[in-house]
Amino acid sequence: MPEPVLTRTTVGIVGGGPAGLMLSHLLHRAGVDSVVVDNRTRHEIEQTVRAGILEHDSVRLLVDSGVSDRALREGHEHRGIDLAFGGSGHRIDFPSLAGASVWLYPQTDVFIDLAAARERDGGDVRFGISDTRVVDVTSDRPGILFTDADGVAQEVRCHYLVGADGSRSICRQQITDRRDHFREYPFAWFGILCDAPPSAPELIYNHSDRGFALISQRTDTVQRMYFQCDPTEDVADWSDDRIWEELQARVGANGYTLQEGPITSKTVLPFRSYVCEPMRHGNLLLAGDAAHTVPPTGAKGLNLALADVRLLAEQLELAIRKDDPTVLDDYTDRALARVWKSQHFSYWMTTMLHSLPDASAFDARRQIGELDSVVTSRAGSAYLAEAYCGWPSA
Repeated sequence: MPEPVLTRTTVGIVGGGPAGLMLSHLLHRAGVDSVVVDNRTRHEIEQTVRAGILEHDSVRLLVDSGVSDRALREGHEHRGIDLAFGGSGHRIDFPSLAGASVWLYPQTDVFIDLAAARERDGGDVRFGISDTRVVDVTSDRPGILFTDADGVAQEVRCHYLVGADGSRSICRQQITDRRDHFREYPFAWFGILCDAPPSAPELIYNHSDRGFALISQRTDTVQRMYFQCDPTEDVADWSDDRIWEELQARVGANGYTLQEGPITSKTVLPFRSYVCEPMRHGNLLLAGDAAHTVPPTGAKGLNLALADVRLLAEQLELAIRKDDPTVLDDYTDRALARVWKSQHFSYWMTTMLHSLPDASAFDARRQIGELDSVVTSRAGSAYLAEAYCGWPSA
């Protein structure tokens, strides 16, 4: 077999989603070269429907780093959410409580902006590869071996290797002494996309005796909605009429009525929390879903990934400039400080709002008491607002 085509770079990045592309973009701005690889094609990633609530600092990172200001031009600023329970809705006003807001801007559009920015700046990003392996991660020249989209064997050798390759990360498997912290929840979300106008100006987090529902949005004509279901639920068992009946019943218990329309997508999303510790092994570092996942209730997944790579880009630049890899020694501790705060917030929101299996009447009434404590206490509401909008980045 012919020898693979060799490319040398400073940072090799496995994973061309938002985390990998943002890291490559930030390194480029610092004068550090990188190569990004991903098994998926660019078109496949662009067509993957993902939700997107961006924290204030995430939007600022996109704009201030020169990726794009499209989030400001085409996204929707949300200055609060509704917590619906006990027969009515209760608004959490972010600016008055936390001095910030969030932006509705789908993850798909974040990827599109980042991919365009890397193409604009001449970035080396290779989509549609196969047979990917990472090697020699504890050496001073770790490598990525793969077959490119044209069927040619390739080898990338770098000083530092970053795994931003999602929750099924092949890079994470190289950390043989890792500690896996894992929780699986006993419910899932039944998610739909529908062609309809918005049912509310901002998101509704709805608690009811029938289970949780989230009323979200995508655009002025396409809406995203979810309701709590069993993880084994089969989407084929749910007709459009049955879905709308269930959603209307859940939010109707708290005084809301939804705008209905044709349902164009149905999916069941399992709930899991995961943290890998450490996030560094030799010259291999993890970022984003490769290192941690959270339930979607707190809207933290993408924001955590962007916070990881902002920190990692800063530390990689310093390590490279000083030629001192010990600069990266505290990456795990600094990144996980935010990760565990986000895990707590996501767990808290999830367990406060969802109907729990085998819950007693006491458990159900206690949940209402907890929700009431949040909305009737400025301190309680402020904690939710601050955590939802995101803690300031150092």
